[in-house]
Amino acid sequence: MTKEETKELERIAQRIRLGIIRSVSAAGSGHPGGSLSVADIMATLYFKVMRVDPENPKWPDRDKFVMSKGHAAPALYATLAEAGFIPREELLTLRKFGSRLQGHPSMNHVPGVEMSTGSLGQGLSAANGMALAAKLDKRPTRVYVIIGDGEAQEGQVWEASMTSVHQKLDNLMVFLDYNGLQIDGSVVDVKSFTDPAARWRAFGWHVLEIDGHDVQAIHSACEEAKATSGRPTLAVAHTVKGKGVSFMENVADWHGKAPSKEQAEEAIKHIEALLDSAL
Repeated sequence: MTKEETKELERIAQRIRLGIIRSVSAAGSGHPGGSLSVADIMATLYFKVMRVDPENPKWPDRDKFVMSKGHAAPALYATLAEAGFIPREELLTLRKFGSRLQGHPSMNHVPGVEMSTGSLGQGLSAANGMALAAKLDKRPTRVYVIIGDGEAQEGQVWEASMTSVHQKLDNLMVFLDYNGLQIDGSVVDVKSFTDPAARWRAFGWHVLEIDGHDVQAIHSACEEAKATSGRPTLAVAHTVKGKGVSFMENVADWHGKAPSKEQAEEAIKHIEALLDSAL
């Protein structure tokens, strides 16, 4: 990528973070921490990597994205708004009665949402089906998934990961949002999850480790995944929960708590400063 392309993705990621904070604050509930941690991945996927068309969200040859950790819906909605799938002003209706922007994403209501998620552990199974169908139909579709490190404690994740390898789904790429925190605290304290790269590699995946906030590294990982034949790719994305808001970073309490009006204003100032620095 060129320097300007990199800067533009960094700017988009900060705008996604602004959308996350504004929507969660307006709702008075939601999950900011793990939404903020994936903003750079979302920006790179939707604005550099994936083949999607907001004017034709059901385009048969589109690439597909599954937010397996469905509580990070604010990140998905903010990205869809930035990409033109939904109006930006709709973000302020998050979790409100009558809004199509539910607390977890619904494929039945929101254009661009490929799978209704929220019951953790199920996203990879659905993505397997999408990737296998694309192969059987001989379509160019690639499927991208984000799973949480806390979510990876679910047994279905590992059952699905075996299927991905067995079916040789080389059109499938998973990002593990490895921020080290879940709702109950440290991931390793809740259920030891050390060296995820070795674990996924043992299951037969092509595995990379990247800085999940470096858009160039994210893009390079996607390019390597495209060049990998015969097996799926997993990127262990080392991230910071609450990234971009200093008082939220690495604090487990911000997993599922909305900021107050004053805190939201402070958070927006933090992110706007980062946005200015990316100009």
